[in-house]
Amino acid sequence: MSAPTAPAPAANPDERRAVDAVRALDGPAVLPPARPARATALFVVLGALLLVLAVVSAGVGQLDLPPAQVVGSVLHHLGLDVGPTPEHVNGDAVLWTIRFPRVTMAVLVGAALATGGALMQGVFGNPLAEPGVIGVSSGAAVAACATIVFGLSTLGPWTTATAAFVGGLVTTLLVYVLARSDGRTEVVTLVLTGIAVNAVCGAAIAFFTFLADQQAREQIVFWQLGSLNGTRWPYVGIVAPFVVVGIAVAVVLAPRLDLLSLGERAARHVGVDVERLRLVCIVAIALLTAAAVAFCGIIAFVGLVVPHLVRMIVGPGHRVLVPASALGGAVLLLAADLAARTAVAYADLPIGMLTALVGGPFFFWLLRRTRTSAGGWA
Repeated sequence: MSAPTAPAPAANPDERRAVDAVRALDGPAVLPPARPARATALFVVLGALLLVLAVVSAGVGQLDLPPAQVVGSVLHHLGLDVGPTPEHVNGDAVLWTIRFPRVTMAVLVGAALATGGALMQGVFGNPLAEPGVIGVSSGAAVAACATIVFGLSTLGPWTTATAAFVGGLVTTLLVYVLARSDGRTEVVTLVLTGIAVNAVCGAAIAFFTFLADQQAREQIVFWQLGSLNGTRWPYVGIVAPFVVVGIAVAVVLAPRLDLLSLGERAARHVGVDVERLRLVCIVAIALLTAAAVAFCGIIAFVGLVVPHLVRMIVGPGHRVLVPASALGGAVLLLAADLAARTAVAYADLPIGMLTALVGGPFFFWLLRRTRTSAGGWA
């Protein structure tokens, strides 16, 4: 009786990696699996931080409310007669009219930007990528500046936010179309096209600033620096569906991003439509980022910092990286907003300025670390 015949080896490295990937679809992740203990601990810590920061942030302000009264107010609105309610006559109104909408918006925007960054880094295969690379933020800024300078008010108070959202989407699709050639796009071409479009958008913003009067110029500068001030429940109701759908799409795409990390040829061997995957990811990134900046302005570096930090803790597998980045982004932006409201008495600092102050040095450190680990820039 003859011995069983061993399976023939794959013909080339790409096919070997593809075979491993196919086997991994029903088994372990293609990328090194996230450390389960670290991943669980990270989710627990981030979840606890989010709850604590939400309660503290809702209670801090010109009218300070103890955490117990904040929690008691929430429980009473849920129909549970537990805990104390705000003693100040306007305490409950301040919480539910001003504080809670702002806290919720910070959570949504932080989660959206960080998830967009995780998707961007997965699609580009580069931990230094962030959503602004494909022109979402700059396109939104151009549209917002145009409405401010020309005094457009077609949709009333929603005009600037709607224009920013549409501008971000249109600019992203423009970058994709310009980078597409012979039915496909290359990452390098997409990045370079994004840089070129960002430069043009920067020039357009400068031109609008030059044309603007003093009041409009102040609005443009304030919008570019980013702020959660003035957030209300109707704004939250518009942003929330886009963020929820975008994060859901990112979670669904996570296994495919793991396959894409093998390389485009290997991913195609296992049936991944790379071009379609890239297009869906870019649309999801555009929706998340445009929704985030539409009401809050440009908030930089969240999409760069959070996914990279999470990757350093739990590894590169997107099945853990994407939801952990969403949670981490919410925590980071909520903490930044708390600092923006309390760092200077009776002042509300631009939150985009604070995130840039933190993100800039971190980006420089990241470049140095990448250079050291790669043995040089080339």
